[in-house]
Amino acid sequence: MTDTATPMRHVPDRLHGRAYRTLRSWEALLLAVAIGIFILNSFASPYFLDPWNLSDATFNFTEKAMIAFAMALLIISGEIDLSVASIIALSSTAMGLAAQYGAETPVLVLIGLSIGLLCGAFNAVFVTILGLPSIVVTIGTMSLFRGISYIILGDSSFQGYPSSFAWFGQGYIYWVFTVEMLLFALIAIAYYVLLHRTNFGRAVYAIGNNPTGALFSGIRVRRVKFTLFLLTGLMSGVAAVCLTSRLGSTRPSIASGMELEVVTMVVLGGVNILGGSGTIPGVVIAAFVMGLVTFGLGLLNVPGIVMSIVIGLLLIGVIALPRLWTLVANRRKA
Repeated sequence: MTDTATPMRHVPDRLHGRAYRTLRSWEALLLAVAIGIFILNSFASPYFLDPWNLSDATFNFTEKAMIAFAMALLIISGEIDLSVASIIALSSTAMGLAAQYGAETPVLVLIGLSIGLLCGAFNAVFVTILGLPSIVVTIGTMSLFRGISYIILGDSSFQGYPSSFAWFGQGYIYWVFTVEMLLFALIAIAYYVLLHRTNFGRAVYAIGNNPTGALFSGIRVRRVKFTLFLLTGLMSGVAAVCLTSRLGSTRPSIASGMELEVVTMVVLGGVNILGGSGTIPGVVIAAFVMGLVTFGLGLLNVPGIVMSIVIGLLLIGVIALPRLWTLVANRRKA
């Protein structure tokens, strides 16, 4: 007798599809943390939910995030740049010096971006052409660039910028939406496309995972890394323009310690500090997380030194957590 029963269809396990992987991703966890911090801040301070206060909160991360996007690509490729805060100081000093001689806003912006590019190229030459470790080179240039600013300024400061220059750091596009926030969004989109939708981005991942294999597969490793250092310097120049514009003055100590916050933002966003993996959406969410944390602590009148401790612990935690998770998983299997 012939079996006429309808054969069983194989139903794919949707729990292991894209939606399930997304929910289990680092970015989803970060997003949940950001929502949790937002809710806690709204209960902790009655001033937190004010639209203008939330607008001011964006200043806690936009300038750092501009650099973090470029730094993310650099770290994914297996390199790092610890001189970014000092590049800001040197760019700001150059803009301040030009302002004393009557330079107008377009010239000041061009100077700030050019100094950032030159500093990035300086780092790139030592790393990609001379083959020196990037961490050693950029620790050296961190002191070099900051030292030049101190030589030029000493204990004084540059002020007297043109009134139009304030638009970059203090201007608003519409209602509470700042110029810096618009720049942050545009740069985030640009780096998302660059890393996740172009051959250049695929080359960055390949270099970070296996530089020798990438070289033998036809990728111009030195050229890619040189470009990444240029982008990091350029973004430091953009941050210098915004930060100097917002403060309205230049001091040699400007942006001091910002390199730690930029690296923390990148690593918190899920970028492997050893290279090879990471996403731009993760860095975007990490920027909001750090901005909400620092702004919330500021509303509670927490001292700046305590915020530095929190950021340091956050950096150590996000680096150690994957390792601890692996050790616990291996012990459970054993």
